[in-house]
Amino acid sequence: NSNRFACTACLAVSEKPGKTYNPLFIYGGVGLGKTHLLHAIGQYTLQLYPDKIVKYVSAERFLNDFINSLRYKNIFAFKENYRNNDVLLVDDIHFLEDKEASQEEFFHTFNALHDTNRQIVLSSDRSPKNISTLEERLRSRFEWGLVTDITPPDLETRLAILKKYSEREKISVPDDILNLIAEKITSNIRELEGSLTRIAAFTSLTKSKPDLVIAKNILKDILPDDKEHKTSILTIIKEVSKYFSIPINDILSAKRNKFISHARQLAMYLSRDLTSSSLPRIGKSFGDRDHSTVIYAISKIADLIKTDRDVYRQIQEITNKIKTSI
Repeated sequence: NSNRFACTACLAVSEKPGKTYNPLFIYGGVGLGKTHLLHAIGQYTLQLYPDKIVKYVSAERFLNDFINSLRYKNIFAFKENYRNNDVLLVDDIHFLEDKEASQEEFFHTFNALHDTNRQIVLSSDRSPKNISTLEERLRSRFEWGLVTDITPPDLETRLAILKKYSEREKISVPDDILNLIAEKITSNIRELEGSLTRIAAFTSLTKSKPDLVIAKNILKDILPDDKEHKTSILTIIKEVSKYFSIPINDILSAKRNKFISHARQLAMYLSRDLTSSSLPRIGKSFGDRDHSTVIYAISKIADLIKTDRDVYRQIQEITNKIKTSI
């Protein structure tokens, strides 16, 4: 199938970087594993070629590094950082949409690497031809090698993902609940795993195993049949602001007060859990933060809801408020 083809292409560029499928352009919807594939390419390449220089970066980070290099007049260091690599992996390349100067710089970076047979791998939520404001010369180069998509997993694969995830995380969940999740959540691997995490949190905090009825109640706000409206990041921020009685401006600010930071991280977690927004989009919505900050927040809250009853309750109560507000 298409995903097997994408995985085979990733293996090929890892085994022969710069010689096969250069560039490799991977596209698909949010939460289907594009970032995972890019990291896997980097890790496998280094296993095979320990002396290779491999760089993974989001397009947002590329943009920020470029802006800072202009601001602080160190463009030479910027070019060295991006052009002195054997493999360059760029996630969410569509983030450069509408950014002419950054597209210009990436064009030259691309040429410098490609002309010396060094590997370029790009990911996007759209194929090159569907990134509307991408410069034509960049679009053309993105299509020089191989363009491959990732599609949502079928039912059998979704079940396999859930079972593998439950084994890895040591989560014991009855098969009927795994089947429920696999049947209802069809398009997003992240939502599959997020649903299982919620079940695990309930089990850990209540010291009991849920049945199918309880599982449906735990997951009622994220199962597709119950999602009649789209949840926006702004709605989430507003509800978190009300819940904790913290001004929205404080949540979006750089303030590091523990109470504010917790609310901000919780809002980021919910933005990832309840919307289809990418990490860069979530970061931008929270005061233009880097996607690595969002990853940290999501990871921290995901760990807390498994062990902290108060955080689990906060997630449930805020989610219910969000659901009733849309």
